Amino acid sequence: MTAKRRVLVVEDNALNRGLLCAILTPHYEVVEAENGLEALNRLRQDAGSFSLVLLDIVMPVMDGYEFLRVVRDDPELSPIPVIVTTQNDGESEEVEALSCGAADFVAKPYKTQIILHRVANIIHLRETAALVNEFQYDRLTGLYSKAFFCRQVKELLLQNPDRKYDIICSDIVNFKLVNDIFGASAGDRLLKTIGQNYMDNTRDRGICGHFLADRFACIIEHNWEYTEDMFQEACARINAQSQTRNIVMKWGVYRVEDRDVPVEQMCDRAILAARSIKGQYKKYFAYYDDVLRSKLLQEQKIVDSMESALADGEFEIYLQPKYRIRDRRMVGAEALVRWNHPEWGLQSPAVFIPLFERNGFITRLDQSVWDQACAVLQDWKKQGLPDLPISVNVSRADIYHMDLTDTLSGLMRRYGLNPSSLHLEITESAYTENPQQIIDTVSHLRELGYIVEMDDFGSGYSSLHMLCKMPVDILKLDMKFIQSEPATLVNQEIMRFIINLAHLMSLDVVAEGVETAEQLDRLREIGCEYVQGYYLAKPMPVKEFEQLIKKESCDMR
Repeated sequence: MTAKRRVLVVEDNALNRGLLCAILTPHYEVVEAENGLEALNRLRQDAGSFSLVLLDIVMPVMDGYEFLRVVRDDPELSPIPVIVTTQNDGESEEVEALSCGAADFVAKPYKTQIILHRVANIIHLRETAALVNEFQYDRLTGLYSKAFFCRQVKELLLQNPDRKYDIICSDIVNFKLVNDIFGASAGDRLLKTIGQNYMDNTRDRGICGHFLADRFACIIEHNWEYTEDMFQEACARINAQSQTRNIVMKWGVYRVEDRDVPVEQMCDRAILAARSIKGQYKKYFAYYDDVLRSKLLQEQKIVDSMESALADGEFEIYLQPKYRIRDRRMVGAEALVRWNHPEWGLQSPAVFIPLFERNGFITRLDQSVWDQACAVLQDWKKQGLPDLPISVNVSRADIYHMDLTDTLSGLMRRYGLNPSSLHLEITESAYTENPQQIIDTVSHLRELGYIVEMDDFGSGYSSLHMLCKMPVDILKLDMKFIQSEPATLVNQEIMRFIINLAHLMSLDVVAEGVETAEQLDRLREIGCEYVQGYYLAKPMPVKEFEQLIKKESCDMR
């Protein structure tokens, strides 16, 4: 059942007040007040709950005119419509009341149907206006909403076909941290400050809007070329005005050339330009251009093709051997995915993995890689080949968004494998996001017999801290450690320290990215046991890897 709307009746005459209440009560929740001051107090207690005020003019303490003026000047109260009650011959009262902000008037003596219709009509108009206003404006910043901004921009472009315009959109880098660290109120203050800056910068020259979260947009006439200094100064001004520290904003600029492009898509392109420079120091804005457009089109082709590619078996695993340094014997392999596209040819994972990590498809791809690796291990067992483990990558999404242990256990049962034959590589950066969840998951996996490797060790910011807390079996040194040139004494001693620490914790160490004999010699000298890299062997198709196993087996006889 719908709640009744609240109406405030302000009348000092008890009889008249009683008549109005009798007329309204069957249809509305009626609140009474004997004078203007009492009415103001009631409104201020809960202004948002009142739909309308019926107001007498001649009253003690505070008359109707003063009440109207106070309500008109109060932003919180002014949206509430006021109907004034007057005498039949009170034309001057009506004029003055309307000039003070009254929405309508009804004459005394009261006529039931007239009062009910006037009240219903005014409430309907007020609620319709409120809905229109809510559609048009963002409540927090007062800027246009996304839908209304797009409509206004479309009209502007139609009315000015010969003028050149730019759409500028912005994003706050790590806006979520502002709310997490300083609270939602600080985040709201920051957004209001940004909104005010947009209004100040586009006043009488453009249109601006606030979309979801921290995204803002404006359209202005193209009268100058943009510089980094312009946007850097804007960022500094917003930091100063909002009393936040180290807030970084990125802007994207879309030059409006093709007016057949939907306005929403223009804004999306400007946002994509802004996002393309995230992580780039001292880079505050970027244009949406042909280079970015080509990249986005290619990414879209990849996304459009990924489902069918997985179904058609286009994603294949390549195996890169791991070697023991002291005798150059092969001790295992890492499974690396390649996309063998029928038109584009063999695609490196650098082309598609980052995109799949963003759109969530990585979990499906990872499971396909695990399945292929398990099928290879089963086939080797049938062929009687040496029992070499294969390492597979486990992404953050696999740990956080799927039942990892059940999925892997299902693979072990299906292929008749021992869990120790499938090594699980988890990147160091994954450990820092939700440490306890990963600690619990990794501990359970190790209890089931899986070998867990911490991949890319040294690429993050809390490596040693995480290493002490995380239950792992093998440490894989980030290739940047190995490939750093020149090989300074400091680099050498850092690697020696890490390897000694790993040995103290009973961990094996694998150095990846070995590309030269000198790098291999340095690793041997500081005590590293295992390596992989192009110097020893590149990633190769499974059949080629099998030939390598067979050749090595023959050499050992």
